[in-house]
Amino acid sequence: QVQLVESGGGLVQAGDSLRLSCAASGRTFSSYGMGWFRQAPGKEREFVAAVHMSASITSYADSVRGRFTISRDNNKNTVDLQMNSLKPEDTAVYYCAAARGGWGGNRSQYAYWGQGTQVTVSS
Repeated sequence: QVQLVESGGGLVQAGDSLRLSCAASGRTFSSYGMGWFRQAPGKEREFVAAVHMSASITSYADSVRGRFTISRDNNKNTVDLQMNSLKPEDTAVYYCAAARGGWGGNRSQYAYWGQGTQVTVSS
């Protein structure tokens, strides 16, 4: 089992950058694919980015590709999401998630979720 705690959310203006971090407990972090998802008010939770257990393969939603970068450090048990050129439509609660033995954009693969961190982008 793994516990996830996100940090780094906040209120920024359009065009600004923000970095989210997720700290994971447990000694088998490298066995988990990691992902970031987000949920805006009145909308379903959607995939943002994912990184393979090896840290060498990543995947992004079309809406964030080229602006967001996901990375992980298997020695520190952390996964980060660097968000650049933020837009008002990026406003949402962002969730870190872990999938044992899997990874990618399918939300159902992820059994473990953090509590979420709010990102608000003003125009």
